[in-house]
Order: sequence, then C-alpha cells, then structure tokens
Amino acid sequence: MKEKLADVGANTPYLYTFACHENEREICALELETMLLSGVEMEDSARSYVRSAIRIASGRSPFIRGRLDIIAEKRTVSELRPIAAAIRLAEGETFKVVCLKEGDDMPDFGQARLLEREIGMCIRGTARMKHPKMTFGLIQAGGKWLFGRWTEADRDWYDHRHKPQNYSTGLPVHLARALVNIALPETENRRLLDPCCGMGTVMIEALSMGIETEGNDLNPLAVQGARVNLSHYGYDSELVALGDMNDLQGRYDAAILDMPYNLCSVLPDEEQRMMLTSLRRLSGRAVIVSTERVEHRLEQAGWRVLQHRTVRKGTFIRHVWLCSE
Repeated sequence: MKEKLADVGANTPYLYTFACHENEREICALELETMLLSGVEMEDSARSYVRSAIRIASGRSPFIRGRLDIIAEKRTVSELRPIAAAIRLAEGETFKVVCLKEGDDMPDFGQARLLEREIGMCIRGTARMKHPKMTFGLIQAGGKWLFGRWTEADRDWYDHRHKPQNYSTGLPVHLARALVNIALPETENRRLLDPCCGMGTVMIEALSMGIETEGNDLNPLAVQGARVNLSHYGYDSELVALGDMNDLQGRYDAAILDMPYNLCSVLPDEEQRMMLTSLRRLSGRAVIVSTERVEHRLEQAGWRVLQHRTVRKGTFIRHVWLCSE
C-alpha cells in the first residue's frame, strides 16, 4: 500500500527519519502528516525520511528515529567539504559524523565510513566516536547529499511500557503516543480529555509531552489502576475521575476516545451514539478508536470525519478516525 502525504518543497530546514511496522504504516503516515505537514510516500520499505519546515522534538513521535537540522545540501559529498571546514567547535567540544541509513541510495558499510571520514576530517574539533557532545549527519535524499546537525530520538517514554497496572487488550504505549500527536499536533497551552481512560496509557503519554490532561472511566478498577500508574510516573492521580462520560462537563481542545469493547460483547448502538454525542459537546476535535466501523454513528452524532486509518495486529483491527465538528 502507498500512503501519500501532502507535497512539501525541497528547501525545508529539517529532515526526519522514521521507521514503522508494515501494520502501522497508515497511522504512521497520519501522524507525520498531522505534525509535520510534510510529504512522503509510505512504500514497501519500513524505513524512510520526510522533510519539513516544522521543528519538533525528535523523541515526541514513536516512529521518528531522529532529526537532521540541515546546514547544507549539495550534489556530491565533496561539495560539502568547504561547508564542514567552516565549522569551528568550541575548545574541548567533541563530535562525530554519521551516514544515515534511511537515504535514497545507502552506501555499504565501508563506503559509509569513508564518507564520514571525508567530512569529519574537515571539521575543526575533536572527533570522538563514543558519546560526543555533537553529532553531524549525512544523508542522500532527493538526488542531493544533505549535511547537518543530527539529534537522535529520545526514547525515555519506552519506560511507560512497564506500568504497574495494565490491560491485556489496552492500547500499546507507542500507539497511544501517536494518537496524542494526531489529536494535538501543537501541545502548548492545550487541554486533552480521555473520557474512557482505562489504565491511563493515553494520559501518561500526553502528560509526558506537557499537555494538560484529564481522564475519566466508568469502571472503578480501571480508575484505581490509572491512578496507580499516574502516581508511578510522578503525575497527579486526581487527574482521573470515576463516572459516566455522558455526565462530564467542560470544554477541551481535543479528546481521545478508545471505545470500550471486549471479545464477548459489543457496545449497544444507542450507548455508542450517546458517547459520541457527549464527546462532541466536550471537544470540537477528537480521535476515536473502535474495533468496529462506526462511521454512521459518527455522522449521527454530528462529527465530520477528516481521516480514517487502521492498525492491525494479526486478525485484530483497530479503526482510528480523526474527527472535527
């Protein structure tokens, strides 16, 4: 399958490399499009890159591997040498150069090391392969060689996979993180609601990005588990409330609703309609997750579907809708 995002000009200052499992291509493409407003084709390869004029923390996305702040782009690596020679690092500042693997025509291991050395020899500073203070990246993209400052993605959020309390059928942490990014591409001064929060997976990811977040659940055991999990990571357990989402009040910038389900029963149509209608009262933008198709109920509740994607794990399918008023 190919998933094409919006076109973007070549003269953009940032390049992001990313990787995703083939079953998550659709949600990865939607996240990149929403956050970066950039163009990329999701082809058969599990790895690629995307250019953007938008700068985000490279560790925010579960799919982004790193960010290249582009200094220069030339037809050949040799043409980049004067650019590298103009770099003067502070005394005692160490560096290394890496040839990124996600390029259009990745050189083999030996060639990559030669290219790294060719550029590294031009930089005035102390080269250090392990734990340098600064890393420069080199990648072939769009018929040119790009050179810039490389920042590896921060993966501290991986620790959230080991919450004290979990549902076996709950959202995986990396998917929850992607949904937060889709719901709120901009995080500053934003409020997020998770009205069926379960064990708080979405809440923890949003809070870790600095988003003001509140959660709610009808199940007392879920609320108890979510409060334990939030406290475990240093967040206020009182951000989770016990109750029916149809009784909630207030207004939020976005909401993420993972509709309740189990393998033995399906939520009645009327209950789904009520939940979706209440959600629209609480927020004008929402990401809605369900194991069944609910487009007609979204329409009945007054939602406009902007995007629909699926995430698959074997025969298990999650449908994801990005909706607005």
